[in-house]
Amino acid sequence: MEEQFVLPGDIVGTNEEYEAGEGTYTLRGNIYSTRTGNVEVDRKKRNVSVRATSELPPVIKKDDIVVGNVVNVRDSMALVQIAAIKGHGEREVNNPGIAAIHISNIKEDYVKNIANELALMDVVKAKVIDTDSMRLSIAAKELGVMSAVCGRCGEPLAIEEGKLKCPACGKTEKRKLSADYGTGII
Repeated sequence: MEEQFVLPGDIVGTNEEYEAGEGTYTLRGNIYSTRTGNVEVDRKKRNVSVRATSELPPVIKKDDIVVGNVVNVRDSMALVQIAAIKGHGEREVNNPGIAAIHISNIKEDYVKNIANELALMDVVKAKVIDTDSMRLSIAAKELGVMSAVCGRCGEPLAIEEGKLKCPACGKTEKRKLSADYGTGII
């Protein structure tokens, strides 16, 4: 067996020599790599493949805990741009897109006005409850807003006597807070 480092799109062999294996594709008689990695040639089986040398970006799955920014708040839902998946460090998420938190998935209790629980620019920690329609929930105690800014002046809000208060202008605001608010711990 031989090994050689390649990038996606590099030629790793021809159809005349080998069969295309894992991590490769065939086009016009040539075999190309689909990933960054090491070429592995099995001369007995006449097969060429590419073994990845780096992890693929994580894909969001049901029950994952994700972190994202609230980008829109509507009457019955908030839209969140997902930025990370808990347990995957600073690794970029594969095609995260926008997810929705429906008003019924904010608290176990009845929520009359979503604007009292979430606001634009909030950083939230949420649980993925459906990957087909990308729905999230922040109902559990450890889930919710992790960081928020003042709606009046844009300064970060701090917890003071159990409420969010702006240290710059003094405005108080309500949110569905994560147990980890202000800690940066996912």
